[in-house]
Order: sequence, then C-alpha cells, then structure tokens
Amino acid sequence: MMRMAVRGLVSLACGAWLGAVAPGGQAATGEVVNTGLFGGVAIMGYDTVAYFTEGRAMKGSPDFAYEWLGTPWHFANAEHRELFAADPARYAPQYGGYCTLGVGLDGHAAENIDPERAWRIIDDKLYFVYDPTYVEELDGPAQHEWLAAAEAKWPELEDRLEQGGL
Repeated sequence: MMRMAVRGLVSLACGAWLGAVAPGGQAATGEVVNTGLFGGVAIMGYDTVAYFTEGRAMKGSPDFAYEWLGTPWHFANAEHRELFAADPARYAPQYGGYCTLGVGLDGHAAENIDPERAWRIIDDKLYFVYDPTYVEELDGPAQHEWLAAAEAKWPELEDRLEQGGL
C-alpha cells in the first residue's frame, strides 16, 4: 500500500512539468541530454565528474565547458573536464539526466531535476530524480525494480524525445 502511494506521488511529481518540458540537447548519435527547462547546459550546469570524485554536487563553470552529444557540459575545474573528455560515458548520468523514477514509472521525462540534493551513484552509475523526497526510493529495497523499469522504458522515451515529443 505504501509503495503504491509513493508511486502515485512520484508520478505526479515527475509528470508535473510535462506541459513545460521540451526535449533536451540532441546529437547525431541519437542520444538525448537533459538541458533543463532553462539554460541549455547539461544537468543544469553541475559538474558530473564531481559526483564521482568529490562525492558531492558542485556547480560547474562555462570556463571549463566541454561539448558532448551536442550539449555543453560544465565542470568545476580543468581536471574534471579532462576526465570527462577521456571517458564521457563513464561520468554521464543515466537516462540523459532525466528523472530516473519518472522514466521507470511511466516513461515521463521530467527535466526539472534537483542535481544538488536528488542524486545517487549506484553500481558506479549516476542517477537523478525530480525531488530529494523521492531519492530514498533509490536507496530502498525496490531500488533494482526502479532501475530495471527505467532501463526497460528508456529506449522508447529516448525515441520520443529525439522526435521532439513526449
């Protein structure tokens, strides 16, 4: 019963922005990147490498930008930029940086993630969710169910995003 209530809240939260969501950056490779509702930069300008090396969210800077998948990525320093440039797939967030729970629950792409407080590294992969209230779902016993559901639904959602719609 509790899990159904959580799923309902997550669905509302992750789907709440759908009317305002536009596709993120797109690349010739067919992969999409969440550039947020405003700004046009991957994961709202946060340094994706810092989650792995510093264990925390750090705002990046346009002074240390790197273009990947047709989208600028910002980093806190040159070292982080170089680590990313050497192996972007290692550091890039899963599901293009969209809300993992929204992708897994009903195939929604909530762009309005909280990169400061709503993220987890699981099995050496970075995941974001819409709101810190729901990040506990990725810590709980249903973690593998959520990730399996997101993995199964991502290809179809990615195709819709590439086509410019949800």
